[in-house]
Amino acid sequence: MTTSRAEHAWKRFWEKGGWWRALVLVVVYFVLYQALSLAFTPLATQIDDPSSAAGVLVFYVLPILVGCLLVIGFAASVGWLGELFSRQPITGRGWMWIAVAVVLVFNILRFASTDYADIGFDVVATWLLAGLLIGFAEEVLTRGLVVTLLRKAGYRELIVAVISAAVFAGLHAGNLLSGQNLVATLFQLVYTFAFGICMYLAMRVTGTIIAPILLHASTDPSIFLQVAYPVEGPIAAFAAFGNPAVIVTGLVLLAFIRGRVGEPAPEAAAVYR
Repeated sequence: MTTSRAEHAWKRFWEKGGWWRALVLVVVYFVLYQALSLAFTPLATQIDDPSSAAGVLVFYVLPILVGCLLVIGFAASVGWLGELFSRQPITGRGWMWIAVAVVLVFNILRFASTDYADIGFDVVATWLLAGLLIGFAEEVLTRGLVVTLLRKAGYRELIVAVISAAVFAGLHAGNLLSGQNLVATLFQLVYTFAFGICMYLAMRVTGTIIAPILLHASTDPSIFLQVAYPVEGPIAAFAAFGNPAVIVTGLVLLAFIRGRVGEPAPEAAAVYR
């Protein structure tokens, strides 16, 4: 009986939603993720080359797998797993495909300008696995759980998009702890905020969180592989504009986000939603 009451209170607490509950969730996730990742420190000390398949496995795959388990565990505890992966409760508009196209095109260009002969199949495969896990953990956390909490509190979709993207960007401020310099981190925060807006729009226009998960899953590997193993040429030169293009796209399209879950769209304003 006591356990049942505790479970009910736990679910009821999170069902109320709100920005501060979303912030609490993300902070707890970040602390647990960082703490549990320390378990792989003994393995990390055995890695001679961090860019090898074993290095990618230890430094990226295993830690982010912990993140995946954390978000799945929380979603299951509040009974939201089905809700997260069901059809979106608010529809998208045609212009939102711009965000999908920009991210996808530059991911393809980066993959096309990578020197695979110099990498090895094992490294590519491990990076693709890492990308899939990164996409799953970060998108389920921010575009899934955070968006759900904000919508349950009745926020308009513009606020939902901004807060979820800001939380997503804030997670990457933790890179300062790993020695990344301040200037690079500040640029990354701007990029990840705009990227977060693009992922929100991808979820809206496709109607499912699977779309941003897959887009995100192809983004990180394409960036890391192309930077580490570039092929010089016009494709690589054009691919270099990927980050600025995402920033401009996300920030510009942010101004057109309208609506609220459960709110009918007025005919006169429908074209802008």
